[in-house]
Amino acid sequence: MDNLDTREWLLTNGLGSFASGTVADARTRAYHGWLFAATNPPSERTLLFSHLDASLEVKGKVVALGTNYWSGGEIDPTGYQLLRSFDINPVPKWVWGEDEWVLSRQLIMPYGLVGEVSSTTEETKIDLPFSACPLNPVADEFCHRLLIHYRYEGTDLGILNLRLLIGDRNFHHQQIAHPGLQFSQLLLPQQVCLQAVTTEGFGTPWHLRWTKGEYKPDPLWYWHYSLPEETQRGLGDGETLYSPGYLTVPLQPGDTVTLAAQVGFPNPLQAALSPETFTTSVEAEQQRLQQIFPPSITGELLQSSLWSQLLRASDQFIVYRASIAGPTVIAGYHWFNDWGRDTLISLPGLALVTQRFDLAKGLLQTFGRYCRHGLIPNAFPDIGGEPFYNSIDAALWWIETLGLYLEATQDWQFLAEQFPVVQQIHKAFLGGTRYNIQADATDGLIGWDARGVALTWMDAVVEGQPVTPRLGKPVEINALWYSALCWGSQWAKKLSELESGSSAVRLANQGQRYAQQAQQVKASLQKFWNPKLCYLYDTIEPDDRRNSQIRPNAVLALSLHHCGFSPQQGCQILDRATSSLLTPYGLRTLDPGDPQYMGKYLGNPKERDRAYHQGTVWCWLIGPFSRAWQRFYPQVPLPFDWQPLLEHFLCDACLGSISEIFDGDAPHAPRGAIAQAWSVAEVIRHLPNQHIHK
Repeated sequence: MDNLDTREWLLTNGLGSFASGTVADARTRAYHGWLFAATNPPSERTLLFSHLDASLEVKGKVVALGTNYWSGGEIDPTGYQLLRSFDINPVPKWVWGEDEWVLSRQLIMPYGLVGEVSSTTEETKIDLPFSACPLNPVADEFCHRLLIHYRYEGTDLGILNLRLLIGDRNFHHQQIAHPGLQFSQLLLPQQVCLQAVTTEGFGTPWHLRWTKGEYKPDPLWYWHYSLPEETQRGLGDGETLYSPGYLTVPLQPGDTVTLAAQVGFPNPLQAALSPETFTTSVEAEQQRLQQIFPPSITGELLQSSLWSQLLRASDQFIVYRASIAGPTVIAGYHWFNDWGRDTLISLPGLALVTQRFDLAKGLLQTFGRYCRHGLIPNAFPDIGGEPFYNSIDAALWWIETLGLYLEATQDWQFLAEQFPVVQQIHKAFLGGTRYNIQADATDGLIGWDARGVALTWMDAVVEGQPVTPRLGKPVEINALWYSALCWGSQWAKKLSELESGSSAVRLANQGQRYAQQAQQVKASLQKFWNPKLCYLYDTIEPDDRRNSQIRPNAVLALSLHHCGFSPQQGCQILDRATSSLLTPYGLRTLDPGDPQYMGKYLGNPKERDRAYHQGTVWCWLIGPFSRAWQRFYPQVPLPFDWQPLLEHFLCDACLGSISEIFDGDAPHAPRGAIAQAWSVAEVIRHLPNQHIHK
């Protein structure tokens, strides 16, 4: 390859651990490395194993296969120039070569929940992998591991030299050498145990094993690595890595060597590492994916490579959270944790379309269990902490998603179990809860008023001030409130039919009250209609002023299961959104004609946060737009082509996933997190069959 290819790849293990890097094998981010271990799943992600710097000696000639950026702009060595090919399927594979030799390398991060998985609600063991498990699974054992497999082909003996580059740092930061940071190593037969030692104590222990070769301790610090992506993002961009030694492996043509890096001290009872270990792990992962998706879904795998890759991408976001002993959804890689709003918006695509109904049920039950003051957590803490309830819409998204789950499963027993949570949310929003969230007694609309916080999905805050405050009555919040009241009325009636006596009467009366409130809110939603622009006001502010900016929240309001706007209004809103907000990769967050519009998401964190919801394209919004279009223009094809977004999924940014955001200005460069849950989920939810089977 003549060009240094900085497109990225990603491996995950269902615990929050990950491995990531570039096609050219150069590290461009603080988040690039081969073993970021989530030592408190899915949190406390720690870089332990950065990479192996490889060189190959054939006929006395030594060629360096690695590629590194150094401070000052130097790139050395330039192994990418020997890179013949790279493929992501079924696992990342690099092939380097010259006339007389070829060397390939593959990586896999095996699934991290090993052994049986038990359910806290049943005495019996569940014979399924965790991510297909019903409620509250508790793992017998966590395993954070990476396997590396080299194969050599050539006309002569090759000698492969692999130098270990390691660290022990938080995944957001960079490692800097200092006198208080040292690394211990204990050499055992065909393995080495490694651990950081600092003035504050010991780091996370881990070990590296290999099937063949001779290891030589040779402690060195490698100074002044440069991370150009972090330079562009206005963040710390220098790294120092430690090398405890190197492995020398003689390879005859056709020979292989397999290495395994694993968190913890060696277990004398673990299976011996063999040349077949890697192949077995790849097969096991493929079998796991076939297990967690039902036959009606996996049957598509035989017909569509695209569908297979989308399903695999969707599973990368499903992780185990130790603090709740159950499943959750990582919002995005590399730097996000799990977020309530993101999880609930992603759930239909990740778990309903893919028919992972037990997973959907477990996620809904977990969030419902943590409902407090009528609010659903926007983030779970690690063990010992309290959830964060800084969201006005997570509770309403929970009701909307519960409705979609029930439509798909007809699981009325689950509705009966969760209906008290619905009642709690309704009561809190009606009577008032945190952040002065409360229904207006005069029009039934939901408003809020709390300075210095951002409670809607447009939640960027710079220097303590929300960029888009949206105080008062946001349009999509009230559309969600209307849909929630419709669901509540429908469910109360359904449950009254399943009950008898006074309980049935009480539920029927409650259903009528919900229906009456829904009608009041539907009428009041007309306050959002802007006849001048034939669009919806984005917010009705606390002093009753209207914000007339053209934002995608109006499209969100049209996309919910219960919609309170007329067909004529819906068509006019979509016409305006199509002309002002729609791009091939999602919707802009602000009309380019607005004075506050920012067309590029660039610069330091403050600059990027100011652009986050002021024109930046969010991919997940392609889903609400598609749903709204199909509702109001059922006979008209969508006014965009899926192909650019699918090409992005297959060939751009993070290969085999979808970016969080894109520039508002053409050519809409991908930005933000390289793999985002709700981006992937909404594509799965709406991608037409003709694309799946291409």
